Amino acid sequence: MFFIYTYIMRLVFATHNPHKLEEIRQLLGSEIKLISLDEIGCNEEIPEPFSTLEENAREKTRFVKENYGYDCFADDTGLEIDALNGAPGVYSARYAVGESKLPLKEKFRANIKKVLREMNGESNRRARFRTVISLHLNNTFFLFEGIVQGHILNEPKGEEGFGYDPVFQPEGFDKSFAEMTLGEKNRISHRAIAFEKLKAFLRSRVNPRA
Repeated sequence: MFFIYTYIMRLVFATHNPHKLEEIRQLLGSEIKLISLDEIGCNEEIPEPFSTLEENAREKTRFVKENYGYDCFADDTGLEIDALNGAPGVYSARYAVGESKLPLKEKFRANIKKVLREMNGESNRRARFRTVISLHLNNTFFLFEGIVQGHILNEPKGEEGFGYDPVFQPEGFDKSFAEMTLGEKNRISHRAIAFEKLKAFLRSRVNPRA
């Protein structure tokens, strides 16, 4: 009788956002088991003190490793709008409300409202979402990036997704991220691109012959 042993890599995903956690679980599949911050007893908000996505993502993974001892990955994502000189960028999550403890949905609404106000009457509506992932594995840091180009709509459209999804329409499509199903978004999004790179890297570690 032969037994086939399947190794499943376990990694902490440094986020408190349940929407993001579900999105990434779908992207990574069953070969990699995601452990949430809540599951390791990390209930605090991890500081994001830096001015670049790369530095903030790396800081989150360093924090988890040093304080909880787990290999970990984290992402930092920014919406970069040409007419706003790249804003909100690294401050996307706290653009309108700073470090407020408002519920996520209220933060999302406030951020969207501010962006639309600042873009009122602006003809150049080009923008991009950019995701940077930092992976801390076996005492080494690795970085992965994903970018999707698009533009800012004049008003929110759709009920799916989170963050700025209702006002961002990706290039080559006639609907916003928030009008797409999770499966549709996961085929084209900035986060999907970055996490596919992460997934390919992790698969090479789980099964070097793959």
